Amino acid sequence: MKRLICISFMLFSLKAFSQTSVSPLECIAPFYHGVASGDPQTDRVIIWTRVTPQDFNETLTVNYKVATDNSFSNIVFQGSLQTDASKDYTIKVDVTGLSPNTFYFYEFEHDGSFSAVGRTKTLPVGDVENVRFAVVSCANLEAGYFNVYSAVNERNDVDAVLMLGDYIYEYASGGFSENSNIDRVWEPEEEIIDLAEYRLRYSSYHMDNALRKLHQNYPWICVWDDHESANNSFANGAQNHSSDEGDWLTRKENAKQAFFEWLPIRPKAPENTQIFRSFKWGNLANLIMLDTRLEGRDEQVQANDPLINDSTRTILGNEQYNWLKDELSVEEQQWKILGNQVMMGEITAFGTPINTDGWDGYPAERKRIYNHLSQNSIDDFVVVTGDIHTSWAINLKNENTPVGVEFVAPSVTSPGLPIDVGGILVLQNPHLKYVELTKKGFVILDVSAAKVQGDWYYVTTIDQQNSANACQKSYYSTAGNNSLFSTNTPSTGHGPFTIPLAEPCSRFANINENEVSSIIGVYPNPSNQLLYIQTNGKLNSDRNWKLLSSQGSEIWIKPVSMTTDQNNIVVHVFDVSMFADGQYELIDLAGKSKSRITFIKK
Repeated sequence: MKRLICISFMLFSLKAFSQTSVSPLECIAPFYHGVASGDPQTDRVIIWTRVTPQDFNETLTVNYKVATDNSFSNIVFQGSLQTDASKDYTIKVDVTGLSPNTFYFYEFEHDGSFSAVGRTKTLPVGDVENVRFAVVSCANLEAGYFNVYSAVNERNDVDAVLMLGDYIYEYASGGFSENSNIDRVWEPEEEIIDLAEYRLRYSSYHMDNALRKLHQNYPWICVWDDHESANNSFANGAQNHSSDEGDWLTRKENAKQAFFEWLPIRPKAPENTQIFRSFKWGNLANLIMLDTRLEGRDEQVQANDPLINDSTRTILGNEQYNWLKDELSVEEQQWKILGNQVMMGEITAFGTPINTDGWDGYPAERKRIYNHLSQNSIDDFVVVTGDIHTSWAINLKNENTPVGVEFVAPSVTSPGLPIDVGGILVLQNPHLKYVELTKKGFVILDVSAAKVQGDWYYVTTIDQQNSANACQKSYYSTAGNNSLFSTNTPSTGHGPFTIPLAEPCSRFANINENEVSSIIGVYPNPSNQLLYIQTNGKLNSDRNWKLLSSQGSEIWIKPVSMTTDQNNIVVHVFDVSMFADGQYELIDLAGKSKSRITFIKK
């Protein structure tokens, strides 16, 4: 049974607006979870936000505007949408009719309150000289500060952020690589299984200041890996899912629904949760995003299992495999860039594959892809990968024939190895050009007609909020070569944008540092046992709360104890199991009108 405790984020390094690493900003209320954009095309882009209601059973109308300037004097798209509990009060708009290769600004409004202004950019057409991606993956909120996100944001020179998976983690609090040097806690504290729990985990992540800013300033292109559902997942199960946790397919659908609600991804069609899709930067690059987790993957086997070489085993599934072959065969774009969750290159120790959760566990299907590249003379094949928390530069070979290159990004915070023994692996795998197994960071992938280059940037720490970082290794592949070469010069590409980064608050904000507590989330609603209530935590003493019936009659008034210290988020856990089924209203008597919720017990 879930423990009845007050869960709080203990945060350090107080920022402007009383902002710490994970906390809500009152200057964007009720859009506490920020804004985001994603899946850009030449004429459209997804914009996203989440609005926090006063009554968690009501339907809200949210207005939105898109303009070519951040003062919104030239509005090109506007409208209204409704949202409710069925969408967890998220808003997602596919903004159409836009111009190619253009910066746009967007904001949301509800009941006279405005979100922060977001900045995004559409894809170009025709001859494109350069495109730059920031490649990130594996962000464990409890393992450290998201300094990688801050470092990428401050560059102001990437066209899109490629999130290759493990945006969240499903474990219970403290269940995976908790960092004793910090005090960052995700919600809920239990392993997430049902829809409300997945939603609450995303809500916790979107309170992170660095994550919120990076979403605000760049379009993201996201795919899930395993931890958005459960560790080492495949189509019909997962290593971290047991029979006492319910039906796997139900859990998988819960995970998919929350992912599509909380991230700016464009569904292929209503109710379609397939994530393999492509993005074309003029005639320069075709970015092909895969799902090597949930779409069609067969269950993993060990390296010594005879099934590992079964020609029928798949990591993609038939539909996605055939789609991938078609995308690779498109001749319009020079570079074929595969956004991929797990390592494609072969890695062995003493002749034995060491990671059969990657493509090494599905060698027959990898061979079919390599054969397709070789037989059709498809050059300039590039793979970018996450998942493994470490850094790799790999020459991909079809037996002895080079067919492409792979850049593997390190994690944002998730652990690698305590010491770097990559040199041993390089000695046994001569197609490995670079291995680094300890550092946290990101890859800048710079693409031009002449070459593609990967630059590994590492942050100096994840134990304090500090975005200091440096490029420590660079490799490139020239057009038609399909092999990697080292360079001491990081790429510069098109350089920083002249468009400034967006401000963290609403452009109409009047920041009041004495703002009292406000409620920013309630999960699950309806509830039959425990009700989790997130507040902004600006409290320094016990408070009285009032509970009312649906008829407005008072049931009780009593204080609720909290641990506050330096906290900016407090989660109160109420046991509602003893209440009769029906609707109730809970009011923080020291709060304002927004410090009240309506919830249903059933």
